[in-house]
Amino acid sequence: MATPAPFSADPFRALADATPDVVIAIDPQSVIHFVNPAVQPLFGYAPEELIGRSLTLLVPERLRARHLADAARHLEAARPGGPWRPAAFAGLHRDGTEIPLEVCWNVVRLGEGDYLTGLLRPRAPGHLRVTAEAHAALPGTEQRYALAARGANDGLWDWDLETNRIAYSSRWKAMLGYQESEIGDRPEEWFGRVHPHDLRGLRAAIDAHLTGGVPHFEHEHRMLHQEGVYRWVVVCGVSLRDPARGPVRIAGSLTDITNRKEAEFRLRDQATRDALTDLPNRALFTELLAQAVGHAHRNLGYRFAVLFLDLDRFKIVNDTLGHLVGDQFLIAIAHRIEHCLRPRDTVARLGGDEFAVLLDGVVGTDDATAVAGRIETALARPFEINGHQVFTTVSIGITESSVGYTREEDVLRDADLAMYRAKAAGRSRHQVFDAAMHADAMAQLELETALRRAVHRSELVLEYQPIVALRVRQIAGFEALVRWQHPHRGLVPPSEFIPMAEETGLIVSLGRWVLREACRQMAEWLRARPGAAGLTVSVNVAAKELFQADFLDSLRGILHETGLHAARLRLELTESTLMQDMEWASRVLAQLRALGIGILLDDFGTGYSSLGHLYRLPIDTLKIDRSFVAALDLSRQTSEVFQAIAALARALGIDLIAEGVETEQQFTALLALRCRLGQGFYLAYPTPAETVAAWITGRDSHPVVRLPPTTH
Repeated sequence: MATPAPFSADPFRALADATPDVVIAIDPQSVIHFVNPAVQPLFGYAPEELIGRSLTLLVPERLRARHLADAARHLEAARPGGPWRPAAFAGLHRDGTEIPLEVCWNVVRLGEGDYLTGLLRPRAPGHLRVTAEAHAALPGTEQRYALAARGANDGLWDWDLETNRIAYSSRWKAMLGYQESEIGDRPEEWFGRVHPHDLRGLRAAIDAHLTGGVPHFEHEHRMLHQEGVYRWVVVCGVSLRDPARGPVRIAGSLTDITNRKEAEFRLRDQATRDALTDLPNRALFTELLAQAVGHAHRNLGYRFAVLFLDLDRFKIVNDTLGHLVGDQFLIAIAHRIEHCLRPRDTVARLGGDEFAVLLDGVVGTDDATAVAGRIETALARPFEINGHQVFTTVSIGITESSVGYTREEDVLRDADLAMYRAKAAGRSRHQVFDAAMHADAMAQLELETALRRAVHRSELVLEYQPIVALRVRQIAGFEALVRWQHPHRGLVPPSEFIPMAEETGLIVSLGRWVLREACRQMAEWLRARPGAAGLTVSVNVAAKELFQADFLDSLRGILHETGLHAARLRLELTESTLMQDMEWASRVLAQLRALGIGILLDDFGTGYSSLGHLYRLPIDTLKIDRSFVAALDLSRQTSEVFQAIAALARALGIDLIAEGVETEQQFTALLALRCRLGQGFYLAYPTPAETVAAWITGRDSHPVVRLPPTTH
């Protein structure tokens, strides 16, 4: 673009002086080089007062940066002789009044310079300064406005506040379905059609502008169409003020935004509804719950309750019948829950197989438990899904507003806690929240946090319970048992922290620590007493450990790192662990056996107890559950079952270990049943590593340490 030369207006001065629109020319620095006489009635400045000054003089301060940037962009993008570029423009009168304008920009080349030239005109006649001088200086303005109003897509209106009459454009009337002659000039033509819920907000927006609170007003509301339906509109306006009398006119536009609002409503509906069941989702339920919490806080007589539901067998349905059936199952469940509720109650799907119910206006706990009972009964009936008969039960946690909640997230948290308590109590039941549950949960959280740090702080130790060859009363190996020496609580029993580790996933890192430490310790003992090479160490492996993709690689690395021969390691797994994925478990166990690692099936007789699994899995030892051993001296039938298992194991070449040997009678019975190995308090207690080391390196030269059966 050429650098501007000294401005010469002669070529178009006559044309510019003849037009009633403001004609203005500025250079790239937004300095005014030309403006025609029409500027005075619109802005209050004579042309000579503006020449050489910045365009910012005619722009409200809050919009100056934007308008200057727009002007610079037009000057850069336009070319001489190109199309005019329309834009909105907010002008500033000399007395401080803002004037809504329209501007068309173009570039004019005069001599060797390019100038940005604009044509400015009011958006509506109400925006003109209503003076005799203005009308004299701008002949034909009303005629031009009438033409523009007829062609405008928006409805225009001009409200004379002194006569309380409003001029509505034809388009304004047509937008509401009326002909020109069917609407008069009274304000009631507008306000009488506004939706009752929106009228107060509209009047407040107009009043805020007329009293000087805001420079212009804008408001969205619904208006009644001639067809009897409400249309969404947005109205924008600005007032004309007399220095002595205040606002005398207000004018603006009306735009139909029904399509936009409907799109917004659809988007909001999609954002707050569950796509599968069409129930409210977590976001909407939380919003409704927050309203209930606020209502209960303001009205002491109002009470609500929340039910947190979790299906007990949904994963099995998904895994066996597929996700399509699972989805149809969830839809059917949602319908049954809805039928158990009152019209004012709300059920939502929080995600997966979790649902929540907001009971509005309950009297007491009995109301909530009654609804929970109806839901349990309804869901206990079989479902017919795509030719399949499907069953489920549900665990429900209940909490009430009488607890005194101030935050909706606390309500859901406590209902969730109560639901987990119901699951722990046996599932297919409901549980009402009480304060002790929260205290227990906090204690569990603190315990979990402490357990995460325990490995790094050397708080975990292993003890080793001897596995004894019963007939010769000698140690054949050890089972490694983890212990947690908490710095404040003392010794934390495994029954307290192992289930928590499994639930939180910490069992993986905990299990690998146990495996590494047990292998390290056994390798150290064997190096100290090579003659004890026949000893083995057994380590329990949880399901989440076994099904880790890198389990085998990690195990090989531990054996290599510690120097323990694979034949000295035995892994103990439960039937329930293997049954979670029999195919995967079979592959992993085969690879473990290929390495030379022994496989023990723990708690045999308490799980699935399918003897057929013994043929499919590479098991070399069965650990008979302590419940069988405890009944040996009480029940002849138990002895016969034990004898049958022992005979089958011998036929398959599988060894037996009896757990929980605690009395001399049990010891004697096991000898009679030809059970080779046993462990229990009668034989030996779990023992610290230092004590085991003393046994192994003691005076006895036998490759295994002789242990009298009466040692505890």
